[in-house]
Parts: sequence; C-alpha cells; structure tokens
Amino acid sequence: MKSVIKQEEIVGRIYFLRGEKVILDRDLASLYEVEVRTLNQSVKRNIKRFPNDFMFQLSPEEFKNLKSQFVISSWGGVRKLPLAFTEQGVAMLSGLLNSERAIKVNIEIMRAFVQLRKLIDSNKELAKKIEKLESKYDEQFKIVFEAIRQLIREDDKPKGKIGF
Repeated sequence: MKSVIKQEEIVGRIYFLRGEKVILDRDLASLYEVEVRTLNQSVKRNIKRFPNDFMFQLSPEEFKNLKSQFVISSWGGVRKLPLAFTEQGVAMLSGLLNSERAIKVNIEIMRAFVQLRKLIDSNKELAKKIEKLESKYDEQFKIVFEAIRQLIREDDKPKGKIGF
C-alpha cells in the first residue's frame, strides 16, 4: 500500500510537551485534510473518549513557548488554545474520523510514534552499554566515558520539536 504522507512530515509535527509526545489539533487537521474546527467538533461530541492522558489543551505558557520556536508565525488568529493529542488520543481519533485518507494517515502516524519510541529506546540501550564498559576499565578512561555520557544527556533533553 502506497503511503499518503511521508514519515518525515509526520515526525516533524510531533512535539514533546508535559513529558509526552503529542501532535497538535491543527497539525492533525492538516494531515487529515479537514478543518481544525471539524476535528475539534468531533472530539467535543465524543469527549468521554479523550481523558487527559489522551488529549489536553495547551496552557497559555506552553502555547507561547511553542509559538516562539517558529520564526514566522503560521498560527493566524487563534482564539482557543490548541489541543494536544498523545499517541492514544490519535488512535482514538481513528474511530471518529472514518474517511479513507484519515485511516491511511492514522496508520502512518502510529508508525511514526513507534519509530520515535525505537529511537529513544536505542539511546537508552547505548547508555547501558557504556556503563558496563566503564565498570570494566580504570580511571584513565573516566574522562572519555563522562564525555560520552554528557552527549547522551544532551540528546535526551526535550527540544520541543522532535524530528530527524
């Protein structure tokens, strides 16, 4: 089956907020090719399907920080703070939006989340291997291991937008 959207385009729209990987309502609407208003109406009609760990509304501070990451604002005249959907929230949306495109895009979004999870897990595995090596070798390599550990920590810090 031919993909309707590139993984890079999806991954570029995944943000790290409140310790979660999320996609904003406006980005989902764009991917599904529906209006943000339409997407949000579907969610409101089925709000019981979206607990706080599936979807949350950005705080004014989070929205301000997110907007500041973009040199040119494409947010327009936003009246309401955006909704952020976790992986589970996006999966729940698949039951609401039943168009052919929405189904295909949802499959690709799920694949993007899995790809990111694998990437994060591989970083953790690398850190464990370095710890094992460090315990085997003496003081002369301590500086090298500390430098590598510092690089890994910098990769783990949330940078807002997650992508390749």
